[in-house]
Amino acid sequence: MHRFYIQNNQIQNGSINLTGEDVNHIKNVLRMKTGEKAVLCNGEGKDYYCSVLEIRNDMVVFSIEEEKATGTELRGKIFLFQGLPKKDKMELIIQKAVELGVYEIIPVMTNRTVVRLEDAKKELKKLERWQAISVSAAKQSGRGIIPRVTEVHGFKKALEYAKALDVKLLPYENERGIPFTRETLDKINPTDNVGVFIGPEGGFEEKEVQEAKLNGFIPITLGKRILRTETAGLTALSLLMMKMESEE
Repeated sequence: MHRFYIQNNQIQNGSINLTGEDVNHIKNVLRMKTGEKAVLCNGEGKDYYCSVLEIRNDMVVFSIEEEKATGTELRGKIFLFQGLPKKDKMELIIQKAVELGVYEIIPVMTNRTVVRLEDAKKELKKLERWQAISVSAAKQSGRGIIPRVTEVHGFKKALEYAKALDVKLLPYENERGIPFTRETLDKINPTDNVGVFIGPEGGFEEKEVQEAKLNGFIPITLGKRILRTETAGLTALSLLMMKMESEE
């Protein structure tokens, strides 16, 4: 079934009034008809199984048939701190990170970041594009929330942002072997809030690694091979997803 996201104030007396860009998509792209089924999610982990009641010019009215918890969210939260990569790699990272269960994505400018978003309008346009990708990926993967892509953070600001997290990981090619990584992951609880800090194409500078360690980040290795920035984050998220996924 097709999936759409709504606000709680759109729910009224057993029906949902869907407005905005989705109306045009339903009418002119999906060409949905009265009686067809869809899932509407409030972005807070609750799904409404509905049928189309009425299609208007600027609104589609759905009748609620059943409501239940989405059941696709991890009990803990994963925060991906991603050093800004070149070209359109960030779009791929966001798409796959959302599919893998990330809660929030924080783009970060590190010392070796090549990309520079110095123009406020360009940065805003980028952020809008990235958030739209998150929405699309959330729909495709059946997420109960839409992961937020924050504004771009400087390195120190990112460390401060991560301060309250339960576990903070920093994949780093010069770190200890896989046994230590396994031991570190084994200590993570399914309900923990976990941060993963991924460097850009050039990796982290040694002084950044030391500063991250002083702020509670644990350097780990992801293996003997050197991974691209877009591969490293997704590898780390995959490992965390398997560790934190509910068995229910």
